[in-house]
Amino acid sequence: MMSLHAVGRRDRSLLAVAIVGAAFCLRLVFASLSVRLPEVALATGLAPWQVGLLTTLPVLCLGVFAPLAPRLAQLWGTERSLFGALLLIALGTACRALGPVWALFSFSILAGAAIATANVLLPALVKRDFQDRTALLTGAYVTAISGGAALAAAVTVPVETALGGGWRIGLAMWAVPVVVVLLLWAPQAGRETSGTRAAAASVPGLWRDPLAWSVALFMGLQSALAFCVLGWLAPILRERGLDAETAGLVLSVLILVQLATSLTIPAVAARWPDQRVLALVLSLAATGGLLGLLLAPLSGVWVWAIVQGLAQGGLFSLALTLVILRSSDSSVASHLSGMAQGVGYVPAALAPLGVGLLHQWTGGFEAVAALVAVIGLGLVAAGLIAGQDRVVAPAPLKSIR
Repeated sequence: MMSLHAVGRRDRSLLAVAIVGAAFCLRLVFASLSVRLPEVALATGLAPWQVGLLTTLPVLCLGVFAPLAPRLAQLWGTERSLFGALLLIALGTACRALGPVWALFSFSILAGAAIATANVLLPALVKRDFQDRTALLTGAYVTAISGGAALAAAVTVPVETALGGGWRIGLAMWAVPVVVVLLLWAPQAGRETSGTRAAAASVPGLWRDPLAWSVALFMGLQSALAFCVLGWLAPILRERGLDAETAGLVLSVLILVQLATSLTIPAVAARWPDQRVLALVLSLAATGGLLGLLLAPLSGVWVWAIVQGLAQGGLFSLALTLVILRSSDSSVASHLSGMAQGVGYVPAALAPLGVGLLHQWTGGFEAVAALVAVIGLGLVAAGLIAGQDRVVAPAPLKSIR
């Protein structure tokens, strides 16, 4: 007869696999649209401002709906909320490709709202059930996020071509892996533990804490760079002279090399009590790499893509790790994650829109490069504060105890 300890270890292993699987699904919607954006715009007759809106609204949803995630966890439990989020991601991914413009927009928004919930609850789940493996599991699920985006960027066009379909096939097919992951989450959705609903406990003083705001801004500004790359790099490289397949491959390589730093940076950050130097180096490298992709000769495109990808993967994993390191328990982690993504995804949503508008108004990339430089400077400033060896809202937490 299996011991209770062994059953617990088995359950933890299944939960870890389910967390990594869910993370794999969180960027498929964005990367698959990016590499087919010109074809989607042409087929649906979207005006340039509508194209910018299409890349902005789902990202904006990541911020708008993030603060609701702890409340959902309180009502239904963390695992059930994540199962429901994955169900909506699958629905939105499949139905956005129905054809009409209203479906493209409305189901992309639905997927964005569901991704927001998963974005917030995954770090809280790691903090709650994997205190002894925080860096390892954070690295694994951040790597899965990057891996999913890289796969979508690399194979959307070839698979779509092999299937003999148009852009609708290229967008809708990414619902399939989400459905597979749903099967992993089905057993988890039936679980109820003493900590399942604890993530929604009130955290007074969080929104008045400067450290919490710096973590939120660091999350948002690194996401702003990431979504500029994810939403616009392939179209920009195509306009600069690369063909569709090569542009998609450059984006895929950029995302793929993120796996190296997304897997290793959480462990490095967890070993250091202070993460300011790490934040500074990664911020400068990510900003410089994107500026190189925008302005430097195309002969160096692969070098700039690798530099930007390594730094961007490190920034993303560092931002998520900071949410955990700056939190004293899973309740704080859930609310700080909601705040970081609720506040942070506003610049993340506006940045791709700004890229589209600036490029449309100026016809070049100089103004876009200036926007990237401003984002980079803000990222450096936020990282130097968020990287300090402290936790958020310590005084209210002590008074509650």
